[in-house]
Amino acid sequence: MTRIHFTAADFTQVRFAPRPAPMQELNAALMTMCRPDQELLFGRWRRRVLRSLPVTAEPLGDLVPAAEAPLFLDVFSDTLEKGLETVRASRPELVRSEIERVYARSAAPAPLWLRNLHRGDADAWQVLRRAQHAAFDTVVRPVWGLVQDLHHAEFTRHAVTVAEHGIGAALASLVPGARLCDDVWEFEGPAGDFVLHGRGVLLLPTFHWTGRPAVADLPGHPLAVTYPAGPGLPLAPDGAGRTDDALAAVLGRTRLDILFRLAEEHTTSGLARRLGVSNATASAHATALRGAGLITSVRAGRAVLHRRTPLGSLLVQRRTGTRAASG
Repeated sequence: MTRIHFTAADFTQVRFAPRPAPMQELNAALMTMCRPDQELLFGRWRRRVLRSLPVTAEPLGDLVPAAEAPLFLDVFSDTLEKGLETVRASRPELVRSEIERVYARSAAPAPLWLRNLHRGDADAWQVLRRAQHAAFDTVVRPVWGLVQDLHHAEFTRHAVTVAEHGIGAALASLVPGARLCDDVWEFEGPAGDFVLHGRGVLLLPTFHWTGRPAVADLPGHPLAVTYPAGPGLPLAPDGAGRTDDALAAVLGRTRLDILFRLAEEHTTSGLARRLGVSNATASAHATALRGAGLITSVRAGRAVLHRRTPLGSLLVQRRTGTRAASG
């Protein structure tokens, strides 16, 4: 359980990242690629990414000998070039201590280039920069436009929550199981207590990760929480040139169909009939869409009525133009 302790000043310094962070989205994608579970959901995507990664990206694997990356890779700049420069500007003592930390439990010795990075060698930094650039170009750049659209929708959703209900409600609803108890924010994440002492929190959604939120506690910076947003499916490039295919890669085809149909109100059983699925399946998809802020559900007697939210409509319109709702 992660516990973050706020002061009154910290609540005034909670910030939702207004734009996605290329380097952090890359980190999330690489974590998803390396996680061993959920083969049915991620297996095909992982194999495609592994086949397509160039040799120049391979040094990134040396940085995670025990599936834990060094903290100096956690960068929240909103452009790729700025992110790469921020990594390069990491304090030498942080780079050394983090390389030592991630290799402390590894039986394998660090490769030569990484030992050189530990010493601050300029050529080793170029190896890392080329690896990050190549990995981003292969994994994230083909879907970066979609990441930007989804981030905009997520940012809008939280802006509305803060405006209507306050920052406490936004924190409590950020991820399933989160809660705010007095001045302590708790959620399922890396075990530990983090005391802010007035430096605030940066909240950054990621769309390539479905695990627990990640916390970056870098000296001199706000505490950064990277959390999975929406359904969390790995994104895929829209090779067919159809923008709704790109959105389907994130939501799943059935959930995308539901989102289109809910331009008009439908019951759970009505959705199930139109989609040819069971009521339980339709309800599960609706729950996921509701959790992402894309639909609303209200009970009317024994039925539950679902309708697309303005955020859901915005997402559909931005990705598919004026496609009519399916009857």
